[in-house]
Amino acid sequence: MNLAIDPERLTRNLDGLAEFSQAAAPAVTRLVYSEQDRRARDFLASLFSEAELELRHDAVGNIFARWTGSDPELPPAATGSHIDAVPDGGKYDGTVGVLAGLEAILALRSAGYRPRRSIELIVFTAEEPTRFGIGCFGSRLLSGAMVYWQAERLSDRNGKTLDQWRAEAGFEGSLESVAVAAGSYSAFVELHIEQGPALERAGVPLGIVTEILAPACFRVIVEGEGGHAGSLLMPDRRDALCAAAEIALEVERAAKSTGAPDSVATVGTFDVSPGSSNSIPTRVRLEIDIRDTDRARRDQMTQRIMTACRDCAIGRKLKVRAEPISMDAPVECSAEVIDALARAADAHGLACRRMVSRACHDTMFMSRIAPAGMLFIPCRGGVSNRPDEFAAPEAIANGALVLAESLAELAE
Repeated sequence: MNLAIDPERLTRNLDGLAEFSQAAAPAVTRLVYSEQDRRARDFLASLFSEAELELRHDAVGNIFARWTGSDPELPPAATGSHIDAVPDGGKYDGTVGVLAGLEAILALRSAGYRPRRSIELIVFTAEEPTRFGIGCFGSRLLSGAMVYWQAERLSDRNGKTLDQWRAEAGFEGSLESVAVAAGSYSAFVELHIEQGPALERAGVPLGIVTEILAPACFRVIVEGEGGHAGSLLMPDRRDALCAAAEIALEVERAAKSTGAPDSVATVGTFDVSPGSSNSIPTRVRLEIDIRDTDRARRDQMTQRIMTACRDCAIGRKLKVRAEPISMDAPVECSAEVIDALARAADAHGLACRRMVSRACHDTMFMSRIAPAGMLFIPCRGGVSNRPDEFAAPEAIANGALVLAESLAELAE
């Protein structure tokens, strides 16, 4: 099969999608259900319609664009990623997987290929945790990893609920209807920028993911006692910020204590109330992310941080409440998909290395309902979730080419 990727079209579509942003270029900010997100979805819908794909969406806005195969009763092969972007992020995270997926379908069609199974391109809602505090929301709900009544409880930091947000964005219907049964797809493969420096440093054009790490995420609420910064003397204070700072430093110490380079822990948010320089903080909200290639080490770090929260509450005589957000298991990618990607890379003379993904992706949850895997392409300096995030057009085209070749195999 004579497959040809159009790098100029791919770049043009990536640039066009990046225009829908709440931040000035080169940064991209696109929170799920925002006006910019809705406009970006309309942009994609126009591209999918031009490609003559059958288009639908579910009750939370997961988008499905299907190229119907010769045997449409068979479970389709699928690819896809997400288009929401963190505040002041970049234009390649997630979007490469969506638009290269479209390019792969166009390349297969131009080569005269007709799949036996349908090929479905999925755009997942809210892979980033920026709106509701939980990542991979759309794929969690789609795969049944999150049940509908858990989703019904979600709200943003201002108390606006998921139902209110999705209604404003035009998505209606029962949340219970989003989940699909295991076996609904024959395979799933996601193309993504690496978000790390390994491929670039090794000079290897492609990475085939064998395992995806999963974080333990917690929200910690520290509640002390407020007062005037001048009037309340130090022996009488119950300063929530000082207590939260102790916990944040313990998060760092917990990761360093394992001695393993793969142990990482992060305090990503630190919200202080009332937020006045002459008022003693009464309440602090932290969100903590803990990851490791070894699940036992990850759980060891988690336990150390939970112990630090308890000790801090006792020692400082205030309240500390730790609420789990998610605690997912690491995922092993499907040997079937890994082998298909390896054969596709070899068919086009492209070297690849097998590697672990330390970032979460929608593939983690699609693996619950289908054989699933991932293909990485290099990104400059390993930088991601920043305005200077960059993947070369040649790297994206290589990824799209191998994605197309692997989809042709998986769709048979």
